[in-house]
Amino acid sequence: MMKMTSPVWPYVVFRVEGQRYALHLLQVERVISMVAISTLPKTPPVVAGVINYRGSIVPVLDLRPRFGLRHREFGLTDHLLLVRTTRRMLALPVDEVLGVNEISVDNLLTPSAILPGVGYVTGIVALADGLLFIHDLEALLSMDEERRLAEAMDDTDVHE
Repeated sequence: MMKMTSPVWPYVVFRVEGQRYALHLLQVERVISMVAISTLPKTPPVVAGVINYRGSIVPVLDLRPRFGLRHREFGLTDHLLLVRTTRRMLALPVDEVLGVNEISVDNLLTPSAILPGVGYVTGIVALADGLLFIHDLEALLSMDEERRLAEAMDDTDVHE
C-alpha cells in the first residue's frame, strides 16, 4: 500500500529582531542589499518610503510595527526582500535572509489558537529552536493603507 505524503511548500525564511518569519517562495522576486530609501508624502505609517529598483519605483514597508517591534533605522547590513502581491511589488527590510526551507503542510499550526486577531499570519511552524511565523503578504496592507499608498504614488506621479 502506498503511503500518502502531505504537500511540501518552499518558503523564504528571514529574520527581524531575532525572530524568524517566512513568505511563500513564489511571492519573493529577489533579495537585494539595502539601498537609499526616499520618503513619499501622504503614505500610511507602515510605508517607510520608496526605492528605485531597475527603473521601477517600489514602496518599502517597515514590518517592525506590524510585528510589534520598535522602529529602527536601516543599516548597510540589512537586506530588502522584493516581493510581489497581486497589486504591486513591495520591498521589505529584513535583518537577514536565512534561505529557503521546505515546510510540510502537516507542520503548519493555525495561528488563531496562538495569536488571535493577527490576520497577516497564516501559519506557525514549531521548530526545535523556536517558532517560524508564515505571513500572508496580501494582508500586510489594509485596504485603506493600499488606497492611501496608491493615491500617494499617483499624486507624486510615481509608478512601477
